[in-house]
Amino acid sequence: MSTAYRTRQIGDVEIFYREAGPLDGPVVVLLHGFPTASHTFRDLIPILARDYRVIAPDLPGFGNTSAPPRGQFDYTFDNLAGVIDRFLEALELDRYALYIFDYGAPVGLRVASRHPERVTALISQNGNAYLEGFGNSWGLWQAYWREPTAAHREACRLSLSPDMIRNWQYFDGSDRTGVSPDGYTLDIAYMARPGRSEIQLDLILDYRSNVALYPAFQAYFREHRPPLLAVWGRNDAHFIPAGALAFRTDVPDAEIRFVDAGHFALETHAAEIGALMLGFLGRTLAHHRR
Repeated sequence: MSTAYRTRQIGDVEIFYREAGPLDGPVVVLLHGFPTASHTFRDLIPILARDYRVIAPDLPGFGNTSAPPRGQFDYTFDNLAGVIDRFLEALELDRYALYIFDYGAPVGLRVASRHPERVTALISQNGNAYLEGFGNSWGLWQAYWREPTAAHREACRLSLSPDMIRNWQYFDGSDRTGVSPDGYTLDIAYMARPGRSEIQLDLILDYRSNVALYPAFQAYFREHRPPLLAVWGRNDAHFIPAGALAFRTDVPDAEIRFVDAGHFALETHAAEIGALMLGFLGRTLAHHRR
């Protein structure tokens, strides 16, 4: 099943997205994280597209989606979610499963909370919604959240460096011999474009808004009980396994699975994650149709 590469204008933002699968199939929306883009799904999309219509956008300021200048567009998670919400409406998608990874989690959960009737299922791949999910690697970011000074902002710039993207995001917790250089090389190139580091630093500061919304996300889980699969790299130092297990606090029948990987689990375990998703979605959507 081939992938099409499309764009859609949403206000000041031109969204780039990948689309594959049957147009009349159940929809699965894939939302990527930091510091990557929809290319992170390059191995997963063909697995899902045999049975599902797959939509994978680049978030504003990431990948091949446009990045309006700061000041013209405020880089907050509320605004990212607003653009994605309008993008899904522009495609006339009124029912979809959401795959949420890293930054894709607070974006997707904002959308899901606004439109619970549209969400057929949630798949969280190292996409956090609980304080229990935080590892010990957040010190610099948390200091910036508490005191948004120029010095703390500059300290967070380290997170955007090529070495940190390679070693902190992609390699940590995974067998690096199985991690293709394609993903992190492209992410490093994206990050090097003019103005992108300041956009990312704005989002690092605004990440505190996601933590403030965790109680609201958890209330959404309790009230609407979306079918939920949490499939996590168990060796992730950023979002640790306790964050996956915590979903059962509010969605008792959530399916929890772990793979032997770090944060970027798809780099080494796309086939395994894809198979878990196909099984979960097959059971879940068949139940919805009945």
